[in-house]
Amino acid sequence: MTWDEYATAWSGLHGGLDPRRASPVVRGWVRGAYEIGCWLNHRHVAPVVVTVTGLLLCLAVPLAALAGPVGLALGALLVLLAAAADGLDGAVAVVSGRAGRAGYVYDSVVDRVGELAWLVAFWVAGVPGWLTVTAGAASWLHEYVRARAAAAGMAEIGVVTVGERPTRVAVTISGLVVAPLAGLVADDGVLAVLVVAVGVWALLQAAGLIQLAFAVRRALR
Repeated sequence: MTWDEYATAWSGLHGGLDPRRASPVVRGWVRGAYEIGCWLNHRHVAPVVVTVTGLLLCLAVPLAALAGPVGLALGALLVLLAAAADGLDGAVAVVSGRAGRAGYVYDSVVDRVGELAWLVAFWVAGVPGWLTVTAGAASWLHEYVRARAAAAGMAEIGVVTVGERPTRVAVTISGLVVAPLAGLVADDGVLAVLVVAVGVWALLQAAGLIQLAFAVRRALR
């Protein structure tokens, strides 16, 4: 499959967003996933193997958080690898011709379970439960509104909000990396950074939900 064929297929699975006309970051990410996806497909790696690997990496993050500051840094690496797997399973599916609506649903479910595991890691590390639940609920509502809008007839993705999954990945990794460093400066630095990270997560989801609500209103009025 050529890059142009892949970009067209990818666009069809992502609400019409054409990666060839996207920002340099998005275009580079999708192009990189395409290249690695081709490499994995040539070695007969099935999409489900990549999906399950990403899920297992996510589920390991709370366990890593139990190990203290060092475990948090390890958790950041696990989240990074899981995010990479999340982009690659779809790439392998498209390149191999095995992309389908069922796979899209399963991938979305794995994404939500993975994000729940990240928030559990923050909770295990000491972040108040009410804050982690708020952040998780905001993320779920963000994705739920988009899914219901699509079911109601919104043909496009609507809008790329500040609360998309890449933002959650970036906030999680940043919090897990910076927290151990803050612990070297102050005794309560680790928890303070983790609380800020989850707070930022929740605020960005709320802002993204507002953006999405306006986009849905424009598309479905």
